[in-house]
Amino acid sequence: TALAIGPDAKPDAAWANWPLWDFYRFDSLARFYKGFALVTTVLVLLLSIDYRSILARFTDHPGSENGTGEFYALPVFACAGMMFLASAKDLAGAFVSLELVTVTFYILVAYMRRNVGSLEAGVKYLILGALSTGFLVYGIAWVYGSTGTMSLAELQGAAESAKSLPALLFGIALVMVGLGFKIGAVPMQVWIPDVYQGAPTPTTAFLSVGSKAAGFVLMLRFLEPFLAAETTRGPVLTLLLVLAVATLLFGNLAAIPQTNFKRLLAYSSIAHAGYLLMALAAGAAETATTPGSTKVVSFYLATYLLMTIGVFFILAQVRIQRDGEAITDFNGLGKSSPMLALALTVLLAALAGVPLTAGFIGKFYVFSLAVGAGLWVGVGVAFIAAAAGFYYYLNVVRAMWWSDGGNAAPVSLPTLTKAAVAVLTLSTLLFGFWPEPILALLR
Repeated sequence: TALAIGPDAKPDAAWANWPLWDFYRFDSLARFYKGFALVTTVLVLLLSIDYRSILARFTDHPGSENGTGEFYALPVFACAGMMFLASAKDLAGAFVSLELVTVTFYILVAYMRRNVGSLEAGVKYLILGALSTGFLVYGIAWVYGSTGTMSLAELQGAAESAKSLPALLFGIALVMVGLGFKIGAVPMQVWIPDVYQGAPTPTTAFLSVGSKAAGFVLMLRFLEPFLAAETTRGPVLTLLLVLAVATLLFGNLAAIPQTNFKRLLAYSSIAHAGYLLMALAAGAAETATTPGSTKVVSFYLATYLLMTIGVFFILAQVRIQRDGEAITDFNGLGKSSPMLALALTVLLAALAGVPLTAGFIGKFYVFSLAVGAGLWVGVGVAFIAAAAGFYYYLNVVRAMWWSDGGNAAPVSLPTLTKAAVAVLTLSTLLFGFWPEPILALLR
């Protein structure tokens, strides 16, 4: 909370000379993502409380504690890393902050030590995450060697007079590989389906929102000077557009045949990363800097937080009470628990981009930015991807309302969970009519 409230971006004379300001800033973007990290962490902790019975079952061992206590402490460390990352002024500070987030996720993914799926997910995430970290560090080294600076504020001027443009572009590409892993962009997305399915549901929710936000806030900071520099704008724009198109197509098309709900949400997460990359590319093409795309990406992530965490709250209760995460485990939910099914329907509709929801506004901003920038190929691919998204989300809705649930018992929600789902669902509808409060936070 102290990091989120923090000092003002322009400290008064009494502490204007503190060494802190050499590597830490507190502008509107930092303030927004600090609040984002805090809200995400609080919701994940609330979700973890409901999930403690399953955590205890798969961590308990004779002669030792079940270890659920540490599970509630770890997200706080990830939250601190996300907050420091939002305020980083140089690549070294950004890297250390990002690694604090990543190492915490390594532990959270493999936390259920007596569950084979969780351990397998943890090993895959650790190996591929370490590989992506290598790309990131190597890329930072190439960028530093080409520009002579690690300060994000100085990169634009340094890029204009880089010692070797090919070396600088190579470094940028390597950094994008590392960040692409964090956000789940193709072809760095290979870890997402297995890790999302095997990890504890609260961890999957945190990964889906927190890892993506951490990757994109650093991407916004890192790419802004290169999109403003004449020498690097064209190649970086091309890279973003290619990544966006590939990620949109793969994420949406691969989600269609899925029968496990968590795995479906994994591919959905990849698809949403594609829309965010499209916004970055469109903002670069339209204005040569990224103020427009910064607001669109931040708004999209905020609405994605509401929709995705809400879905995971409901998924966790189905996992606890029906002991399954397949789409068929939602059969008949509309009859046995109609209000819960209605909330999930609204949240899935928002993820698909149905009008009158916050998800529609987010996609509308992305499409508007892309059309204004003349990225017609990207717009066409995004429309196809959006149509595919309607189909696979509809599979879950069909299971709830039109499939026979047999004698399945109703799914009841604890009081706090019920309140959280209600707030998230109503917020998804509210911001579909009135998006200004979120946008105002970025001014």
